[in-house]
Amino acid sequence: MSDTKEKIVALADQLVRTKGYNAFSYKDISEPLSIKNAAIHYHFPAKGDLGIGVIEREIKKFNTNTNKWKHLPEDEQLNHLFEVFNTSSKKGVICLMGSLTPDYDTLPEAMQEKVQEMGNGILNWLSNCLENGRSKHLLHFEGAAYDRALLVISNLQSSLLLSRVLGRKTFTRISNQLLKDLR
Repeated sequence: MSDTKEKIVALADQLVRTKGYNAFSYKDISEPLSIKNAAIHYHFPAKGDLGIGVIEREIKKFNTNTNKWKHLPEDEQLNHLFEVFNTSSKKGVICLMGSLTPDYDTLPEAMQEKVQEMGNGILNWLSNCLENGRSKHLLHFEGAAYDRALLVISNLQSSLLLSRVLGRKTFTRISNQLLKDLR
């Protein structure tokens, strides 16, 4: 990926996580990067193309992380996932999935499909991690692993949203309780 294209995607990612997908324009990218809107359109003809670029970047980052973690015990893998959310909390941003969800119905169809791909990838990895951890007695919970993964990810996403309103300690309280409940 070219340096300019990567900078465009990185800034768009930041804008999606702080303002929301529908609340920014190419001007919000061109001015800080000191480039013309045409330069953005060269790489991303439509805003949906840029949105897909942001999601693909996140999927790649998630896959890179989970590949690094796969040799670790499942409780440690879970700790690393929580740390990703903790980093977002420290930065005052919400996760990409949580940010795109309110705008989902207004997104282009191809972008909706990418959001679904991202969500399914995260949930499938998390369900496998939880089930494998349970079978090794590293994690404890009742019910289906996929259902527990839904609870964990929705709580992590919500904790970032609530932290914006109630302060960063909210994330810490929620994430600590989630981990305690699984151990």
